[in-house]
Amino acid sequence: MADTKSSGSGQWTSTQAYVISVICLLVGVAFGYLLRGSAPGATGAPNSAIAQAGGIPGQGGMPAANAAPQPTPEQLRQMAEEQAQPLLAQLTMDPNNAQLLYKIGNAYYDAQQYPDAAKYYQSSLKINPTATDVRTDLGTAYHLMGQPDLAINEYDEVLKVDSKHANALFNEGMVKWQDKMDLKGAITAWQRLLDTNPDYPQREKVQQLIAQAGKHLTLKPGATSDKTPATAQ
Repeated sequence: MADTKSSGSGQWTSTQAYVISVICLLVGVAFGYLLRGSAPGATGAPNSAIAQAGGIPGQGGMPAANAAPQPTPEQLRQMAEEQAQPLLAQLTMDPNNAQLLYKIGNAYYDAQQYPDAAKYYQSSLKINPTATDVRTDLGTAYHLMGQPDLAINEYDEVLKVDSKHANALFNEGMVKWQDKMDLKGAITAWQRLLDTNPDYPQREKVQQLIAQAGKHLTLKPGATSDKTPATAQ
């Protein structure tokens, strides 16, 4: 998070934004930043945390010491096309298959082609607007596209259908914290997650997030600085 974000009546100073982003990174790297819907993705792998040990792609995650070189944008695009090709062939014969559209969206999402993923998620939701996992993934794609307000709106729509949807609640807290610097809103979302999901498997991690956010509730919006904080690496 290299630039300051507006919040409420003012803007965070670069120092405040940097402190929060660093803490968010430290907690988030261990937990995974945002969560996907619970259904399997296009490749059959679980849609669990995004970059579980490395943060959001392009957001300064910490790579493993012996991590393989990251693919280029062109390679990622090619990977998406290869994954999507057989699914797109099926789609020509079954164009109103909401689950198939979701799988195509996941193929693009997994290759970090978020605008394309969002397009197919939207098409899937036109057919089945109450598909909470699809809408959760659409919200996360919006977040990764730098559109936090759209992301939060999608999570809110999920919660209208399923008020206990754990991933939507977790993600809403993360987006409110990371993108909006809305600490109270983040804590509210996470506390609701714990209250409505007493057996949540990552309960302790969410409690850590609540505790960390609570420590910084006293940080108030203030005058912006001429300097922006360095991206946490």
